[in-house]
Amino acid sequence: MKKILIHSGYIKLDQFLKLSDCVSTGGMAKALLQEGHVLVNGEMEERRGRKLYPGDQVEVKDEGVFEVEGGGVKE
Repeated sequence: MKKILIHSGYIKLDQFLKLSDCVSTGGMAKALLQEGHVLVNGEMEERRGRKLYPGDQVEVKDEGVFEVEGGGVKE
């Protein structure tokens, strides 16, 4: 499992997919989600704007499993 560090309270799923190098554009994220290739905490997710919080797990077909890791909020 790969851990992806965020510096805010949450991150949107499409941003997370780009940060984890699963996709390079928002359009690619949309297509990946519509094809049903993304699970969040074990459940299929289709919403690009789904908020992810530290501890959430994201599984992407052919890419692996990722965990959101919080690094504290930057102020």
